[in-house]
Amino acid sequence: MKALILGITGQDGSYLTELLLSKGYEVHGVVRRSSSPNTGRIDHLEENTNLFRYYGDVTDTASLIDLIYSVQPDEIYNLAAMSHVRLSFDMPVYTGDVTAIGVTRLLEAVRKSGSKTRIYQASSSELFGTHPPPQNEDTPFQPASPYGIAKLYAHWMMKNYRQAYGMFNACGILFNHESYRRGMTFVSRKIARGVAAIKAGKQDKLILGNLESYRDWGYAPEYVYAQWLMLQQDEPMDLVIGTGESHTVREFAEKAFARVNLDYRDYVTFSDRFTRPVEVDHLRCDASKARDILGWQPKVMFDELVEIMVDSEVTGTEVRR
Repeated sequence: MKALILGITGQDGSYLTELLLSKGYEVHGVVRRSSSPNTGRIDHLEENTNLFRYYGDVTDTASLIDLIYSVQPDEIYNLAAMSHVRLSFDMPVYTGDVTAIGVTRLLEAVRKSGSKTRIYQASSSELFGTHPPPQNEDTPFQPASPYGIAKLYAHWMMKNYRQAYGMFNACGILFNHESYRRGMTFVSRKIARGVAAIKAGKQDKLILGNLESYRDWGYAPEYVYAQWLMLQQDEPMDLVIGTGESHTVREFAEKAFARVNLDYRDYVTFSDRFTRPVEVDHLRCDASKARDILGWQPKVMFDELVEIMVDSEVTGTEVRR
C-alpha cells in the first residue's frame, strides 16, 4: 500500500506516518518549503526506506498533479491547512487559499488523473462554531472564523466530488487533539510549556486569552488511528471524532499547574490579544457513530492528556501512552 500525506510535518502527519509505516505502508509525504527547518517531527524517521519526502504545496496545482501521477497512491491524507483559528482572522485570504481552495486543487488533480485513490480530508470541529453541544454528524454547521468557513468549503467540496464523480472521499470532523508535537502557539501546548518554564524559574507569568471556552480535548496518536480506519471502510463517510467530554481552558491550566504542585491563580494572567473577534464557547463531541462503525473510542482522557503534555515539557522528552 502507498499513502500520500499532505501536511506530513505537522502533529497529525508525523503520528500518521509512524502508524502507516508500522503497518507496512510506503509513505510519501509533501513538505512545504520554508527558509527555516520544519521537519523536526519526522526527522527521526528519515532512515526508514519506506518513507519518501517531496517539496510541494496545496497552492501549487502542478506539483499535486505530478505527485499523483508519479506516486500512484492508494490513499491520500490531506492534513495540510493554515490551521490556527485566531490567526485566520488576521490572514483570511491566505487561509481560504490554502485551507479551502487547496482541497479543490487536490480533488481536481485526482479526478483528472483518473486515479481511484481514497482521500481523507481533515475537517474540524470548528465547522460547528457557535452551535450548542453536543455536536455530531447531524448537527448544523455554524462556523465562526475564517478558518472554520474555509474548512466548511473544503468539507462540502469533498462531499460534492464524492456525489458527482463517485470518488472515495471521507471527512473526519476531529475535535481538539493534542500532544507534545502540537504547535507551540496552540493553547494546550502553550500552557504545558509555560508550566514547565515557570517551574524551572525561566518564566514568571503565563498570558492567556478566554479562560472560559469549553473544548473536547483528546490525544492525537489515537485520532490518527481513526483517520486510517475511515479509509478502510467499504463506503466513504464523514464522522466526528472526540472524547465526549468538555473542559475549559481554565481547567486545563489548573490541572497543568497542579501537576507540578503550583497554583495557576498565582501565574496566569489574561490578555484580550489572545481572544477571537467571534468566540466559540462550547465544543463537545458525540462520537457514538464512530464507535459503532469504526469500533473506535478514546483511551486517553482529559486528566491523563494534561499529565502527558506537562510531563513531556518538564522532561524535554515526549511521553507516550
